[in-house]
Amino acid sequence: MTAASDYLENKLLDHALRGSSGAFNAPSPVYVALFSTSSNSEKTALAAALEANTSGTDATTKFGYYEIVNSGTNYTRQSASFSAAGTTTDGTIETSGPVNFPVASGNYQSAGSTGNVVTTIAIMDGNTIGSGNCLFYGHLTTDKTVSSGDQFTISTGNLSISLA
Repeated sequence: MTAASDYLENKLLDHALRGSSGAFNAPSPVYVALFSTSSNSEKTALAAALEANTSGTDATTKFGYYEIVNSGTNYTRQSASFSAAGTTTDGTIETSGPVNFPVASGNYQSAGSTGNVVTTIAIMDGNTIGSGNCLFYGHLTTDKTVSSGDQFTISTGNLSISLA
């Protein structure tokens, strides 16, 4: 993953450097959300919405506009677990098990109908589509088309987050 949201950055800075113990309580579990964009300008708009943690589904400036919807697809955010940081590389944490999304019952679509190609993922603190706080986000190295009958899976160790 490439970036932490402004929300998480502010919470971690307050927690680590101001001693504000109430500034951030680690969510458990955390969830992986999938997003679809159909152009570089949409990818840029989605990144801005995730960075700013702008929830909702009703406008291109909100991350939920690009999130895959459940209606007709069987999509739900999936929980992820992580190994201890630094297990393989200092400053990095990786998934400790697979993240398996349900088999798609229809072609993936986003609230904005931007298509069935997953281009971006995010770690969220809640499991409700279009809401919650974005913690980390990043664009996939290789986009993945998800059609009816396909299953989006992230294998163990293939989702890593680095602060280094």
